[in-house]
Amino acid sequence: MANRVAVVGVDWGDKQHAFEIRASDGRRRRGSFESRPEAVHAWVAELRGEYRGGTIAVAVEQNRGALIYALSRYDFIELVPVQPARSAAYRKMAHPSGAKSDPLDAGLLCDYVEKHGETIRAIAPTDPLTRELLLLSEWRRKFVEQRVALCQQLRDTLKQYFPQALAWGGELGAPMSLAFVEQWPTLEHLRRSRCSTIRRFYTEHGSRSAELIEKRLAEIRSAVALHSDAALMASLSAIAAALVPMIRTTSEQIARFDGRIAQLWSKHPDRAIFDSLPGAGSVIAPRMAAVLGTDRSRWTSSDLQVFSGIAPVTEQSGSRSWVHSRWRCPKFVRQTFHEFAEWSIPHCSWAGTFYRQQRNRGKGHHAAIRALAFRWIRIIVRCWKDRQPYDDQRYMDKLNAARSPNAATSAA
Repeated sequence: MANRVAVVGVDWGDKQHAFEIRASDGRRRRGSFESRPEAVHAWVAELRGEYRGGTIAVAVEQNRGALIYALSRYDFIELVPVQPARSAAYRKMAHPSGAKSDPLDAGLLCDYVEKHGETIRAIAPTDPLTRELLLLSEWRRKFVEQRVALCQQLRDTLKQYFPQALAWGGELGAPMSLAFVEQWPTLEHLRRSRCSTIRRFYTEHGSRSAELIEKRLAEIRSAVALHSDAALMASLSAIAAALVPMIRTTSEQIARFDGRIAQLWSKHPDRAIFDSLPGAGSVIAPRMAAVLGTDRSRWTSSDLQVFSGIAPVTEQSGSRSWVHSRWRCPKFVRQTFHEFAEWSIPHCSWAGTFYRQQRNRGKGHHAAIRALAFRWIRIIVRCWKDRQPYDDQRYMDKLNAARSPNAATSAA
């Protein structure tokens, strides 16, 4: 940047941060400061006092975290995140011996920004609503992944000593299935219960089909235990009983996050745009809005396609050339557009047609979804920049005008 007065590389540490400063007039200085909030802000004040009249680029190997959040409050600091993979490759090139130290790494970050700064997108300041929405949406996704992992552990545990519970308890992870395992951790416990108790359990948990309840009771009466190893039964039932409250707590926190996300989403200025996208729903729509933010100059469709990892990568060596998915990208961003594209298929005729065409050409499921997400990103960015909700009929009219095969097949 023309008004940049200094470049600072900061090697983040748990207790102390090493830094190197390179001023525009050629001066250099190294040092360190503690990670305590008071020390961080005192270092920034010292930095501003020494280098005035322009912006100060601060390069770090992260795009979020305590240090980033602390520095983001200063308008004269330009936060430049360097991907750890890039800095590691640059360190290997600069120091083939493998030498590594915190001050050395801080200097390498300065080198990288000075020589390759045009390849790095600075962290753009975002409004408070978008920041909160992004962090809550990302952590909600992590909690969902944790719940899926815990449910899989419970499933594997039950299969080893009480597989019938998977059928009699209903969908695993739902309140009824958790209450079933909690009340009857083994087949022996279940068979000791009266039929009236079991019937009452099902009706209280929303299973009101008398025919289904009687079918389950008949199966319970004739059921045979998988094995009679007392040691295994005791340990595995204890593991199952421990997993149940963990799954329940995770589900409660997801619901809590959903409530707060819904409150924020009701105030979001771009809500109408993202709610109009077919299949986005109350989960994906806020996620996409948080990823794009509110700064219309931040993204082009091609930038977002690459950043999200949806755009494929072409590798070429001599006469050989091959295409594969992008490996290094923000996982949450890629998941957001990948999941939206998949959910749009049953809600949008041309999306379903496009997906089936990709599969007919020999692409696997996920490759076809990525191809659909690639197309959706162009549409989403256009709607976002124009501040216009998505209009499926308008898009179909454009496909017809362009004589796209998607339009003809979708209409049929």
